[in-house]
Amino acid sequence: MIEEFTNRKTIRKYTEQEVSDDLLYQLLEAASHASTTGNMQLYSVIITRDKEKKAALAPTHFNQKPFIGAPVVLTFCADYNRFNKWCEQRKAVPGYNNFLSFTTAAIDTLLLAQNFAALAEHEGLGLCFLGTTTYNAPQIAKILNLPKYVVPVTTITLGYPAEDPELQDRIPVRGFVHSESYHDYDFEDIDRIFDHKESLEVNRQFVKENKKETLAQIFTDIRYTKKDGDHFSKIYFDYIKEQFEF
Repeated sequence: MIEEFTNRKTIRKYTEQEVSDDLLYQLLEAASHASTTGNMQLYSVIITRDKEKKAALAPTHFNQKPFIGAPVVLTFCADYNRFNKWCEQRKAVPGYNNFLSFTTAAIDTLLLAQNFAALAEHEGLGLCFLGTTTYNAPQIAKILNLPKYVVPVTTITLGYPAEDPELQDRIPVRGFVHSESYHDYDFEDIDRIFDHKESLEVNRQFVKENKKETLAQIFTDIRYTKKDGDHFSKIYFDYIKEQFEF
């Protein structure tokens, strides 16, 4: 199992082979045994196979190739709607219209999604998490008809692999694990932790092609800019406040 996790790869190209409903629901059933706050299971999953619905959703994910080519797309949503309705129908008054409740539901949702991902890969499927879900949540919600107290958190594209990409680099475990208390990083720590990532030829070439001085500038100036972060943060936070009515 350790070797399987160590060698996992994000898959962005899929064969045309369909993922059966039986397998999909079996994986989701098993994944639902992930840890969950108070056993409330504050999540819902929207399965998208329909070509027209996928075409409508594609622009919200910037028409990424993994989305376009995936046989199945799963949108994982933080969901207090179902639990609130249960409370109300059982003469209980829910008070979950606050940021903490959203955060609790989001944690539940991501635990479910990661459990599902591990199980799916173990069964020979390939997948890709799409961070764009939080960028365009209002549009995704409209297309998927999400009611109040339901917010999309992450999306997984799923299918049988049509590629075998190289393993992605990771910083060493001692670069992110702290014993007993947080050890802040000094200059030498940062050099040591990121040395391997910066030395890889693919990353060095990427820096050169983009006419940058360092790999860090690829992240700050091109991939994840402050301008984009501020813009999409406001959209997502405003949407969460609207959905959870706080």
